[in-house]
Amino acid sequence: MLIFKQNGPLQAYLNTLAKKGKKIGFVPTMGALHKGHLSLIALAKEECDVVVNSIYVNPTQFNDAADLDKYPRTMTADISLLAQADNDILYAPDSGEIYPKGFDKDKIYDLKGLDTMLEGAFRPGHFNGVALVVHRLLDIIQPDALFMGQKDYQQVAIIRQVIVSEKIKTKLIMCPIVRDAKGLALSSRNARLSPEWKSKALVLSATLRFAKAELKKGISLSKIKKEALVAIEAKGLKPEYFSIINGKTLQPGKQNNASLVAVTAAWAGDVRLIDNMVIK
Repeated sequence: MLIFKQNGPLQAYLNTLAKKGKKIGFVPTMGALHKGHLSLIALAKEECDVVVNSIYVNPTQFNDAADLDKYPRTMTADISLLAQADNDILYAPDSGEIYPKGFDKDKIYDLKGLDTMLEGAFRPGHFNGVALVVHRLLDIIQPDALFMGQKDYQQVAIIRQVIVSEKIKTKLIMCPIVRDAKGLALSSRNARLSPEWKSKALVLSATLRFAKAELKKGISLSKIKKEALVAIEAKGLKPEYFSIINGKTLQPGKQNNASLVAVTAAWAGDVRLIDNMVIK
């Protein structure tokens, strides 16, 4: 695996590959890698000739400085995992490469309101920061395909909008959620959960499965949401939301929508977790 920390050498190498007709896949991450990230790399390797993974903890998407400080940084372990996964290129820049002097870090994206609901209601500015860094990474790497996980369903929808509005040629591919044996969605934040909280957090995937089963019975969306919130609170978590949304628009779902996704966010102690499931 090749490791690049500076834009110039990386771009020169990728340009050489592109001239040879190689299809380049890109998996952006903030490190603290787990099997979910590795599944993105595996899918990218199936679709592309060369896979680039990036590790960069992006400060512009954290609206809470304490959350940024707590975010796990495990570069040595990450490099080992990437090598085992046969990843081709690791891009591990510092902030000077991502946001060089004179770069407009204050750019505001027109995200068509996708950023103001759900996660956006609790994390103001978060998605504009995500849009900024992903747009910048795509500019640097110029990949043919971008692989992102379904666990951040709203984030995928927002990056899809950025690709359209900024007329970016990269194809976006959403990859399935990876869960542990008990159903907990894999997340870098899980490393901060105590065994007790990890067990309690299983209620999130359980309520998503419950929502899917109840929908098949014809139960109203409002009743499903109420019962799901009660179940999450009963396990000691503090839910911020449990919603059933239109899978295409992210607006509140209706019983007759062709696509419905149940989404939730909750605090397990001092760790904030998100999860979702396509229920129709």
